[in-house]
Parts: sequence; structure tokens; C-alpha cells
Amino acid sequence: DACFSSTKTTTSSFVISYIQSRAKMTSILLRTACRTSLTPSARAASFSLSQTSFFSSGSHDDFAPKRKAIDDEDEALKMIKEHVESNRIMLYMKGNPSMPMCGFSARVVQALQNEGVDFSSVNVLDYPQIREGVKKFSEWPTIPQLYIDGEFIGGCDIVTSMHESGELKEILEEKKE
Repeated sequence: DACFSSTKTTTSSFVISYIQSRAKMTSILLRTACRTSLTPSARAASFSLSQTSFFSSGSHDDFAPKRKAIDDEDEALKMIKEHVESNRIMLYMKGNPSMPMCGFSARVVQALQNEGVDFSSVNVLDYPQIREGVKKFSEWPTIPQLYIDGEFIGGCDIVTSMHESGELKEILEEKKE
């Protein structure tokens, strides 16, 4: 890579060179991707965005979360059991608490946040084996799924109803003691 070949490059020229090379790569990628799928005006807008958004494309693989590969259903069920037993409040959801990927998951996260509790979660969209395994583990067909102290509580409608009636708060306080 030309940016890293010279040891005499000053910090500011290094940064400028890096930004320029990123901008070129981004614009090439966008032009290639946009050739067939966008109108000329949309292509122009995408190209101008690529000129100003230098760091728009994710980070290096070294900084990506390390995900454990799950080979079969038995391994998934074992992992789910470990999660449920080792985390007081465990939520299997689509997305994560800061960015739920479905409205039902968002409603359960909101209910838990309103109760003021810390909880662990797994994004089932990242783990297809967990997504299917958790349905078998609980014998409940939908996601999200909430567990408190190892006990399956329910999905979105049940958790929302329990939150609104105050029952969820009681369970959280009762289980805490």
C-alpha cells in the first residue's frame, strides 16, 4: 500500500494521503455498484457523497466481533442453556438493545429499560442455529424471548402486558431477593 511505504512521511501528509486513497477506493466502488442500478442524478448524488464521507465503510476484520461458529442443534441448545443459566435476565432478540431490528424486540427492550434493569441479549440474526434452537428450547415459536433467572417468561405480547400491569416489576423484584 502506497500510504505505508515511506517512513519519512509526516503525520499530516500521511493522513491526507490515507484519506485521499480511501476516497478514491470508495468512489470506484460506488461507481461500479451504481452503473446499472441508479439513475444518472442518483449516481451523481452517490458519487458526491463518496467524496465527502471518507470513513463510511466499516472497520477492519480485526475489530469485528468474534462470533463462535455453531455447528449443530445440540451445540446451540447447550449454548442457550448456558446463557439462560448464567445471565439473570436474558433476551433473545432481533438486533441488539441499542438497535433493535424489529418492532417486537424494540418493545421488549423498552419494557426492560423502563423497569431499570440490566440484561443480556443475543442477536439471533447473527446466529441462525441459535434463532431456531431458542424456539425449541422454550417450545415457543417466536422471537423475542425473555428469560428471568432461568425461567422462560414469554414473548413481546406477554412481556408488554406484564410490564403494563406491573407484574414484570414484581417478578424482577421477587427474583432479585
